[in-house]
Amino acid sequence: MIDGKARLISDLACDGLGACLGHCPEGAITIEEREAGPYDERLVMGNIARQGPNVIAAHLRHLQEHRQTEYFRIALGYLRENQIANPLESNGRTMPSVASHVSGCPGSRSMTFNLSEPSKTTQQAPKQASELRHWPIQLHLISPQAPQYRGKDLLLAADCVPFSMGNFHADYLEGKSLAIACPKLDEGQEIYLEKLVSLIDEAKVNTITVMIMQVPCCGGLQQLAQLAVSQASRKVPVKSIVVSLQGEVLQENWV
Repeated sequence: MIDGKARLISDLACDGLGACLGHCPEGAITIEEREAGPYDERLVMGNIARQGPNVIAAHLRHLQEHRQTEYFRIALGYLRENQIANPLESNGRTMPSVASHVSGCPGSRSMTFNLSEPSKTTQQAPKQASELRHWPIQLHLISPQAPQYRGKDLLLAADCVPFSMGNFHADYLEGKSLAIACPKLDEGQEIYLEKLVSLIDEAKVNTITVMIMQVPCCGGLQQLAQLAVSQASRKVPVKSIVVSLQGEVLQENWV
């Protein structure tokens, strides 16, 4: 997504990150398995250079953030050979090299939150009881035939959500059956899809609430839930809740 536009170039320009999937919730992108040619950085730069400095800058930053040293070198060489200005240059200085510290992609960028110190006079808050009522909860480990899911409201949460939200148990987990997953790091997404379809058709869950983080790759979990609903014979309502890195609800709506 550059300047508000999704730009599809070539499968040879795909680095496999998958960040595009979170931006296409309407099924505009599909994935097929087939033999493809190797990634070609010069081909990529030939397409990107025609689209202006913003697109060039976005691509160069992407290479830096993912420490693609060789591709970054090829990209800069292409710009020099074709006498194209490097948009990352400012006042004669370039952005830090790939070998230096970089912030990483949005989902793995290191940051620190400045929280206010609690008052010493504040009484210690009572311990909050857990609202978790079953085990296991990881989507690979659960069984759609387990009684704890039958006829229940399903809460499908990205792994990081409960750690970000101080009120996760009381405000969102209470009265629901839980399944957790990471759309970026977990393997076997097709198994996740099968289990979600089974939860809808066999366990007959009433609703699905998908809680994801604001980082782009997390949107894949919502897309997975919507795909499961489209493939299931039953239709259940799906609510999407997007959580900020500091645990605030940024968006909550039925999809």
